[in-house]
Amino acid sequence: MTIHQNCKNVPGSFRDPSGFLFYHNGELYRQINTAYRENYDLLMTSGLYSDLIREELLIPHKEADGVSPPSDKFYKIIRPEPIPFISYPYEWSFSQLRAAALLTLNIQKRALTFGMSLRDASAYNIQFRKGKPILIDTLSFEKYREGAPWIAYRQFCQHFLAPLALMSYRDIRLNQLLRIYIDGIPLDLANSLLPFRVRLHLSLFTHISLHARSQKRFADKEVDTGRRTMSRLSFRGLIDNLESAVRKLTWKKYRTEWGNYYEDTNYSAPALNHKKEILGEFLDRMNPGLVWDLGANTGVFSRVASGRGILTISFDIDPAAVEKNYIQTIEAGETTILPLLLDLNNPSPGIGWENRERDSLVKRGPAEMVFALALIHHLAISNNLPLRKVAEFFSSICAHLVIEFIPREDSQVNRLLSSREDIFPDYNRKNFESEFGKFFTIEDSVEINDSLRRLYLMRRR
Repeated sequence: MTIHQNCKNVPGSFRDPSGFLFYHNGELYRQINTAYRENYDLLMTSGLYSDLIREELLIPHKEADGVSPPSDKFYKIIRPEPIPFISYPYEWSFSQLRAAALLTLNIQKRALTFGMSLRDASAYNIQFRKGKPILIDTLSFEKYREGAPWIAYRQFCQHFLAPLALMSYRDIRLNQLLRIYIDGIPLDLANSLLPFRVRLHLSLFTHISLHARSQKRFADKEVDTGRRTMSRLSFRGLIDNLESAVRKLTWKKYRTEWGNYYEDTNYSAPALNHKKEILGEFLDRMNPGLVWDLGANTGVFSRVASGRGILTISFDIDPAAVEKNYIQTIEAGETTILPLLLDLNNPSPGIGWENRERDSLVKRGPAEMVFALALIHHLAISNNLPLRKVAEFFSSICAHLVIEFIPREDSQVNRLLSSREDIFPDYNRKNFESEFGKFFTIEDSVEINDSLRRLYLMRRR
């Protein structure tokens, strides 16, 4: 077969000797190398693949006949179902990370019944599709060998258990350590940050504290892995114990700056309803396939889009708001909304090797439409961002923009200015339209009833 030279490899999949992802003619494919042949055939013939697909736990794929492989090491080329938006663990709420951890353990238990095991337990192998977590790495499985320990144990503890414990016992914001440590939070670091009372939690003490000590003890010693054995019963016991530890972790809700935003807003009921109506009219006019809602809070306006069947990425800086948003998606069975954590002043960067293994927020765009509702005054006044810079950034991430302008006379703007010097003479509607008009064509603008605010529909120039 001819080796195809015009394929674009996906930067985040180069480490795996079993295969890699690549794009050809805009479509995503995965090459399975000959080194993985035995494991792939077992996955497909054992019944494990069918079981996981039936339960929607693994991303489905089709074998792609006639597609020229990018290298001569290939065994098969498969075409996995694409994920519309890739997210990362440091963008997830507590419950999202917890759900991803439980999915990983569920899959491991199922794999064992079919004579296979997960050889890695990376949080990056999990994505959210139709509101639920799903494994996207078809090459994560290997044949189970009697007596072998779980090779992915350390990785599971670093990617899932340690950050969940830190979020539960210390501070919900500590999941941001995953941005620094791409292979999970080091167990010795997690152990040093966790409170002493964690020692009373036997599972956490074993899987984090004792595990960290063991890593340190054997870090510079050659270990004879051939002598390390674990019976199948012990293997199952380990997975059950990890599952129990994860399920017992909870996050205590507390009042944050934005978590109760809609309980402390100057919107009247008529204004809120009119804003939803205008937003719906703009959506119906443009009919986007993907919306990013920046500063979505708990997703009230995100659901104006997702309720129309539009995939909506519902971003907010407040972990309490994102948690509430996600819980609502689960309770309501919503499939077209994905709540994620995002600090717009410091959005997710490209990280990993060459800063390309995990894409930045901008790299994952542009979106067909962006919502920037009740946001511009925070960017311009709270964060000293010139309107031109805001407009320029928005033009880089979307084709259409729905943005709300809040004038100086608004009580929320007055609140922002009450605690600082007013150094914002250019913050006014005329200058707003002028600066945004350099990057966008203003298609429409409507004043929101019973308020001083105005919604704009813009198209990128």
